[in-house]
Amino acid sequence: MSYYFAKTLACEFDEAVRRTTEALKAAGFGIISEIDVTETLKKKIEVDFRPYRILGACNPRMAYEALSIEDKVGTMLPCNVIIQDTGGGKTEVAAIDPVASMQAIGNLTLLETAKRVQSSLRSVIEGL
Repeated sequence: MSYYFAKTLACEFDEAVRRTTEALKAAGFGIISEIDVTETLKKKIEVDFRPYRILGACNPRMAYEALSIEDKVGTMLPCNVIIQDTGGGKTEVAAIDPVASMQAIGNLTLLETAKRVQSSLRSVIEGL
């Protein structure tokens, strides 16, 4: 089982970030963190890196449900979604597969919640 699902878009990086953010919000996910990896690596270790962004996406209702089932699941939240420039006017968007990550916990009730999050995130990525 793969730990992520992805789609390559025929658009520039900034457009992919905009489209992904809008699609996540439309599906009930808020962006609670955003890391500009390119900028961070330049500042911290003075290297140039392709445009790469990590969005911390969270559906509050599903997060509450998961936290109510398993109080340490917060160590695996939020769901990370990456956007990276792959060159030639193409950009890849990938999201963590919450079912793959939650299997490490071994709680079947939590796995059901993860399946609903997976379905929603997969729909977002496929719909881009």
